[in-house]
Amino acid sequence: MTPTRARYDGVVAALPVSIPYERYSTHAAHWWLGRALGALIRQAGIAKTDVDGLCVSSFTLAPDTAVGLTQHLGMSPRWLDHIPMGGASGVAALRRAARAVQAGDAGIVACIAGDTNQVDSFRNTVSQFSRFAQDAVYPYGAGGPNASFALLTAHYMRSTGATREDFGKVCVAQRDNALRYPHALMKKPLTLRQYLDARVITDPIHLFDCVMPCAGADGFLVMSEDRARALNLPYARILSTIERHNAWIEDPIQTRGGWTMDIDELYGMADAAPADMDFLQAYDDYPVINLMQMEDLGFCAKGEAPGFVRANTFTVDGSLPFNTNGGQLSVGQAGAAGGYLGMVEALRQLTGTAGGTQVADARLGLVSGFGMINYDRGLCTAAAILARSDA
Repeated sequence: MTPTRARYDGVVAALPVSIPYERYSTHAAHWWLGRALGALIRQAGIAKTDVDGLCVSSFTLAPDTAVGLTQHLGMSPRWLDHIPMGGASGVAALRRAARAVQAGDAGIVACIAGDTNQVDSFRNTVSQFSRFAQDAVYPYGAGGPNASFALLTAHYMRSTGATREDFGKVCVAQRDNALRYPHALMKKPLTLRQYLDARVITDPIHLFDCVMPCAGADGFLVMSEDRARALNLPYARILSTIERHNAWIEDPIQTRGGWTMDIDELYGMADAAPADMDFLQAYDDYPVINLMQMEDLGFCAKGEAPGFVRANTFTVDGSLPFNTNGGQLSVGQAGAAGGYLGMVEALRQLTGTAGGTQVADARLGLVSGFGMINYDRGLCTAAAILARSDA
């Protein structure tokens, strides 16, 4: 029997920051992470020594880890975590930081994620991503996530009847949202025709199904509600979170994620349901995982996401606003910061600071993470439900 977990009462997330993404950068990951930390400190009006907890996610920080980064940043935290979980990193950081604050192990935790992108960064990262990548994929001439997601996408299309038009509708909606977000790297409208006619990458995946690697960083602070009020910082309340790794290992091909193992706890702790969500921010390295999350998070039944997509608009001002800043498919994928992109956007939505992407009267939102496609599937899944401070 799963033990009953304590709620997150009295712990909040505040001050989402994004360091504008760049296609390529000669700066190291350390520089990007440092800029995120600096922005958090300046905008919070606190001293660096006030930040006594630190969560770090990065793929290109090596050979350093979070502890090595503390010396670069001149910090001496009493609580530290390194979270190499890719797309699940943002929710995982929120979970751990919140518990650290709740237990008194830290007063203010800075959660930061960032990566650089030089000409060979992505190729090098992918080639060394895991032992599976080195031993079981690359020797056979296939490497990187494109091939794995092509298999997952083809299987999903065969089993559910999903079409490229369904995937394209979500991509086009996200691009429409991205045009409202000043830091999105994709700044031109995308039509369904352009999506369908784009060149093949790995059938059935085409150009606009793939994220564009880039450099950048994102971050947020976790602290007590009393501390946020004292600092006069807008904040969002943490209603519930879940996290699961290497779920459903007996499935021959990934058709469901770890969310399905803990979904009742996610909504039960928040005393909410999918229909109550004013927006959904989902990790989106490929469109198929968007549809899988819609199903696994309970927005529609398993296998029914194609119909759900056809029935909704997903735009900021439409039905079920989805990846309201454009998501990675239109903003770019700054390495591990991709796992923070939905989190910082959710915090902006719930603190009324989203600007052009603001969803009217957003009170509740769900952030979902998916990461670490190791060999044939993604290993990390996580989700969080957040609420406006007065909701």
